[in-house]
Amino acid sequence: MTWHWIGLALIFSLTPFPADLAMITGRIPERLRTRLTPTRTRGWAVLPLYAVAPLNAIPRMAGSPAITLAATAVAGIVAVTGCVVAAIPALRTANTA
Repeated sequence: MTWHWIGLALIFSLTPFPADLAMITGRIPERLRTRLTPTRTRGWAVLPLYAVAPLNAIPRMAGSPAITLAATAVAGIVAVTGCVVAAIPALRTANTA
């Protein structure tokens, strides 16, 4: 079971990490530039959403219920922050239209 959590944390956090960094720095293919208008904002929004996986998986391996509960609360705050960062450009676009 421990290896399952380690694999979950690695796959869901490290796999999209290069794509997130590319979006944050603005390096995306030309054909996607018209589709993804706020690329840097989306990169910053997706990064915390994928950081939730290790925040949930790694403390569960420790086995302490208090640490697991605290890490789950932190993961929830990080996920909400990522969702808010992703929603801000959409709200700005809706208000200007």
